[in-house]
Amino acid sequence: MYIVILAGGSGTRFWPLSRKSTPKQLMSVFGGKSMLQRTVERVVPMHPKRVLVVTNALQATETRRQLDYIKGVPIDVIEEPVGRNTAPAIGLAATLIARFDPDGIMAVLPADHYILDEERFRATLLKARDVAQGGSLITLGITPTRPETGYGYIEAESEAGGEAVAVRRFVEKPPLEKAMEFVATGRFYWNSGMFVWGACTILDQIGTFMPDLCSALAKLTFDAEMWEISDLKPQIEEIYGSIKSESIDFGVMEKAEDVQVIPASFGWSDVGSWSALPEVMDSDEDGNVVINAAGSVSVGSDGCLAYGGGKLVAFVGVKDLVVVDTPDALMVCAKESAQDVKKVVEELEKRGKTEYL
Repeated sequence: MYIVILAGGSGTRFWPLSRKSTPKQLMSVFGGKSMLQRTVERVVPMHPKRVLVVTNALQATETRRQLDYIKGVPIDVIEEPVGRNTAPAIGLAATLIARFDPDGIMAVLPADHYILDEERFRATLLKARDVAQGGSLITLGITPTRPETGYGYIEAESEAGGEAVAVRRFVEKPPLEKAMEFVATGRFYWNSGMFVWGACTILDQIGTFMPDLCSALAKLTFDAEMWEISDLKPQIEEIYGSIKSESIDFGVMEKAEDVQVIPASFGWSDVGSWSALPEVMDSDEDGNVVINAAGSVSVGSDGCLAYGGGKLVAFVGVKDLVVVDTPDALMVCAKESAQDVKKVVEELEKRGKTEYL
């Protein structure tokens, strides 16, 4: 099996800690190793044939630096000159794999997800690999633990019972009432953005539903006898100048026929904003979470999160706040507004404050 890790991102949702050159996956959100490092380490025990990390050219140097210590599996960093969403990134990786190994199965994983039970995660990927060898497109659907409005959903044709089952439809992020209905049926799963399929299989589907992208990728020429991708940079830059931005969900998955979902329960979060961290990190008795701090004191405060910048953190009479302290910026917001942090980045861009981006 090949592992393809999507490691793009613009560094907006975890501002001011994340920036354009160091988005979420390159950060030490939980302390210690970055999310990218954790993602790669998570798959190394599976002994994949290769790990392909697709990232933005702006982040490529730091990506290589962070992964230099990992041994035992070949790792390639593929640079995109500009972000074009998931379909081109996946198509590019699939093209490389298919040229060298036409029967190769690839797992596509975001670089910035949290996984609690890594052993079960690997077992789920292996199950998906076995099903994908039959020619299906496999998506991992997270068994919902609550009616969540922040995730897209996958509806299965029937209750899966832990095995692969045909997908009926993909649903965008629903309002709460709909999310409650979805969870009650037992046929809906959170869309994790993780996929497993044959490299040639997904390229065939891209050819059917995204012919322009397929034609662009077909222009790539290289020596199929030797795995060396550094010479492809000029070709990739030319291709990316003509292709449009589109997700693999919209471009292929919502239109293809043989799509199956495998239910997954391994303690998952896409860690989509600062407010998601309390779900995956230990808190004090008042529900406060403190990261990268010299210690903390809470007086009449609960439900807060602070990234302390190495300082002591004290909460006094506050509730549901997010506070992030970095050397050049301080951010304070209500936890319920954490998804709007990207609007700060947009405003800074308007004002020309590029030094903070």
